[in-house]
Amino acid sequence: MASIFTRIVLGEIPCHKIMESDLFLAFLDITPVAQGHTLVIPKREVDHFFDMNDEELAQFNLFARDVAHKIQRVIPCRRIGSFVIGLEVPHAHMHLIPLNTLADTDFRGSRLKFTQEELASIAEKIRQA
Repeated sequence: MASIFTRIVLGEIPCHKIMESDLFLAFLDITPVAQGHTLVIPKREVDHFFDMNDEELAQFNLFARDVAHKIQRVIPCRRIGSFVIGLEVPHAHMHLIPLNTLADTDFRGSRLKFTQEELASIAEKIRQA
């Protein structure tokens, strides 16, 4: 069964796309811990992050770096944190999260809520960066 991320790649589920290549996709998390919280995924369905082949893993990190730079140009923050947790969805992914304090890394707390219009606006600003 295809993961929710594969269904997003296939266009079966909409997303607020930030950036896309032939191999990777970056889109806003719909339950973010911070404004601009973005997920970066390989389009190829692979469960474990470190099961990507060497070339794919290298290209993934370069792609994620470009996305992180875009986020940082738009969202006021001290750094962009990158997190590979892999428990939420059985599809390799990295969280890119604007950070100002260590507390901003807590996934257990309440999540932010944005309207679809607000998410669309945030995504557009990051895409244009």
